[in-house]
Amino acid sequence: MPEKFDCIVVGAGPAGISCAHDLAKGGANVLLIERGEYPGSKNVMGGVLYRKMMEDIIPEFYKEAPIERPIVEQRFMMMDKESAVTFSYKGLEWAKEPYNNFTVLRANFDQWFAEKAVEQGAILVNETVVLECIVENGKVVGVRTDRPDGDIYADVVVLADGVNSLLAQKLGFHKELKPEETALATMEILKLDKKVIEDRFNLEENQGCTIELFGDATKGILGTGFLYTNKDTLSIGVGTLLSGMIKHKIKPYDLLEYVKNHPMIRPYIQGSEPQEYLAHLIPEGGFNSMGKIVGNGVIVIGDASQLVNAIHREGSNLAMTSGRLAAETVLLAMRAGNFSESMLSRYREKLYEGFVGQDMKKYKDSTHHFNKFPQYFEEYIPMINKAASQMFTVDGSSKWEKQKKVIRGLGSAKEKMKLARDVYKAWKVMK
Repeated sequence: MPEKFDCIVVGAGPAGISCAHDLAKGGANVLLIERGEYPGSKNVMGGVLYRKMMEDIIPEFYKEAPIERPIVEQRFMMMDKESAVTFSYKGLEWAKEPYNNFTVLRANFDQWFAEKAVEQGAILVNETVVLECIVENGKVVGVRTDRPDGDIYADVVVLADGVNSLLAQKLGFHKELKPEETALATMEILKLDKKVIEDRFNLEENQGCTIELFGDATKGILGTGFLYTNKDTLSIGVGTLLSGMIKHKIKPYDLLEYVKNHPMIRPYIQGSEPQEYLAHLIPEGGFNSMGKIVGNGVIVIGDASQLVNAIHREGSNLAMTSGRLAAETVLLAMRAGNFSESMLSRYREKLYEGFVGQDMKKYKDSTHHFNKFPQYFEEYIPMINKAASQMFTVDGSSKWEKQKKVIRGLGSAKEKMKLARDVYKAWKVMK
């Protein structure tokens, strides 16, 4: 390998590969370092990939990428122990090119994506752990790896090493993440016949469905479950804040088993066979938890910079966009011959001016709010289910009587006022 690169990218997930791809495409000499056996071997996400952000990097990628199914329906299930209020949107416009989003299996997709970066000229090195950044005179000038003679130098280092970015932490860019800022998602890939999937989810060939699970899926803890259709497998999982798991003394794999055996979910996965078990930390602190993302000779992207919109379960699209913007900034710095913090700060400006920064700011208080007030998940979702049951049960009572019973079920006048205030507060943090 060369003694020095224009840029070293640490981490071959969506953010790191996007950055390496566009840097190499722009003529930069770039090294992409992955600690896993191959890109995707250590990477986990629920499995939804948005077209627009990926297409900004590789136009019409879906014509050759290993995608599973284009999503035509998104369902949202508000669950109680033996009931669920479900609403959804199904749009057949999403079944046609250029599509909206897809389910993917990261082990397959990331390998393909990394190969595209290599085709552009990036050098990919797997099974290599970056121990720390090399800092000289206040500037990051390279990385120290676990390989013999493992010091590698570059004008810029881009950190895409995931949610618990130890490299950024060692630079003093952020503190250790708190349990209330971090979620743990556990998931399984379940083998199921392709035709059975399409029949159960009311799909035609080459159509997919996602189901987001709220309420009893997490036993009232702040978080969500999910069930996604792949070609001949299902992705099922659940993620909750670590602080909630600690408080309620729930083990993540027990929670996943609970979801799999829930009476609202069990029929979907009946007869399937477990293929793979995965777990992954997710940054949930949002905008308020973001640390420093630019320094002299260094940029932080993706999960390493807390770029996750938990409300809309978006992470990979923010990661890819941050990687693309980092590449644009590094190419500008190369042309200027200036790799100072002030020059690289254009990355932060681009990030905050676009949809990534705007969405992060919009929902900056949401996770903290819903974690602080658990009644949204513990009380109000069961309340919605009970109200629906009451109104839709035909038992000889008039609808006026049923309506009064639903209102009485909201509690005393004081409790109704509290409910109204909570709804207003939720609206404020989401608007």
